Amino acid sequence: MLTKKQTIYILSALFLFFQCASIEDYKWNTVISESSPSARHECGFVEANGLFYLLGGRGIKPVDIYNVKTKKWTKGSEPPIEIHHFQAVSYNDDLYLIGAMTGKYPHEKPLDKILIYKPKEDKWVWGDAIPVARRRGSAGIVVTANFAYVISGITDGHWEGHVPWLDRYNFKTGEWTILSDAPRSRDHFHAAIHNNKIYCASGRNSSAKTYETFNLTIPEVDVYNIENNSWETLPETSNIPTQRAGASAIINKGKLIIIGGESASQKTAHNEIDIMDMAKGNWVSAEKLEIGRHGTQAIFYNNAIYIVAGSGNRGGKPELASLETFTK
Repeated sequence: MLTKKQTIYILSALFLFFQCASIEDYKWNTVISESSPSARHECGFVEANGLFYLLGGRGIKPVDIYNVKTKKWTKGSEPPIEIHHFQAVSYNDDLYLIGAMTGKYPHEKPLDKILIYKPKEDKWVWGDAIPVARRRGSAGIVVTANFAYVISGITDGHWEGHVPWLDRYNFKTGEWTILSDAPRSRDHFHAAIHNNKIYCASGRNSSAKTYETFNLTIPEVDVYNIENNSWETLPETSNIPTQRAGASAIINKGKLIIIGGESASQKTAHNEIDIMDMAKGNWVSAEKLEIGRHGTQAIFYNNAIYIVAGSGNRGGKPELASLETFTK
């Protein structure tokens, strides 16, 4: 049995190890488990109360629930309709889909209401209506305190209607507030929040109407300051090095991490990991995904990043079911 002094020493050493470990030195590994989730893409992946929930995607797919301790997947209920192109968020251990779409390419339709999955009851319920004039899909979503911030998106599937809108939703009152527009429109991206600032990196202006569904990627990084309701675009030297859309975004230890994605530059999904030091504005690359993927979401949990499902090529096929983790 360890003495109190030995225990303190070991805990201190572990603390220093994790503090000193650089995210750039992490490695990707595919997780082997007894079961697998349903293959899917354009889906959400979010943690609540220590469990991971894989939601939505093209077609109607049941919720897949991952227990990180047992490395086992179990099934939850199916949603009431097809849901895709959203960044899932958690609030009070319920999972919210805001800024999602339904229907087929290229004229997918934005949902008119918030859709909520309640893990404790394994139940889907409809939430508050989204204002008619502000409905869109493929938007970035972040949560802080009792508010969700809905950033940009597209009003008509992959066809047209790119918007720079920023809206705030109050979970407690159901009230919507229009805030300052972003410097530019973007869709097919995930937003991330750090120190009351919302970071928007990657994404595109999907335009099947002009045969440029994958082409119009966005290099600039836009940052919204919640405290003063203002936007800034980072200098050109801070542009994302690998332009793509459909990527996942995570923030850890002052680093913005953009994972995977798709673009017109290659048929296979991107496996690149670009990491920006938010204090300096410079980017570096980390070890690439074992399988390139886009159209899914990443989770940061217990000092590791998890990503699952998505599509292995630009577009919708092949749909993936594998889970990778990014750890020291």
